[in-house]
Amino acid sequence: MNLEGLRVLVTRPAGQAAGLLEHLTREGARPLHFAAIEILDPHDRQALLDVIGRVADFHWAIFISPNAVDRAMALWRARGEAWPPHVRIACIGRGSARELKRFGVDTVVAPAGRFDSESLLLMPPLQAVNDQNIVIFRGEGGRELLGDTLEARGARVTYADCYRRAPPTADVSTLLRTWARTGVDVVVVTSVEALRNLYEALGQVGRRWLARTPLVVSSERIRAAAADLGLEGAIVMADNATDDALIDALRTWRAQGTPDN
Repeated sequence: MNLEGLRVLVTRPAGQAAGLLEHLTREGARPLHFAAIEILDPHDRQALLDVIGRVADFHWAIFISPNAVDRAMALWRARGEAWPPHVRIACIGRGSARELKRFGVDTVVAPAGRFDSESLLLMPPLQAVNDQNIVIFRGEGGRELLGDTLEARGARVTYADCYRRAPPTADVSTLLRTWARTGVDVVVVTSVEALRNLYEALGQVGRRWLARTPLVVSSERIRAAAADLGLEGAIVMADNATDDALIDALRTWRAQGTPDN
């Protein structure tokens, strides 16, 4: 079943929502976009440059997100050097793998099912990392589970903060006017921070609308955050945060006719 007429609010950052918005439009949906997170340079860009300059000192480079790939690999490419062949590359999900391919990296260790740190840590190549140097390219304030586990396995871990997330600065009034006039059928949220930022930005009236609106989410952590915020709409779980998985979740939910809790 297509998504004809479905009013879908997409909360991805600017620059990362175009593919999903286009896909929704092809399916007949009526997508709206409000960037609930802004992606900015890290507070200490020099620290990132210093790590980029000594990539060859590492055995592994792990990229947590497409943003991390874009920021770190662009800086590496600017050096005009080939990637050191002994430095193996791993990433969390398909989006990061696609971005790495765009930078000419075809051989990547990445989980095939769930796209999270836990799944990456289960992969055999990252089981035996004793006495190895590993750099994790990420956003500021990212989870420590990956690094902590690798250190417990005997690795020496360095974090390289490639970007920072900030609350939206866009004017939310346009979204609120649209929501009041036509309504929103479902909201797509792919990070806990985006959900919390959206909740804060909407204000008292908008929060009441959000509380009753179904959410398509990509992780149990987002589901838990929705509960913490007191949101009472249906929670539709996508298999992961890729465009295809989100669209599939919307199709399934729409076909059922009633939300899947």
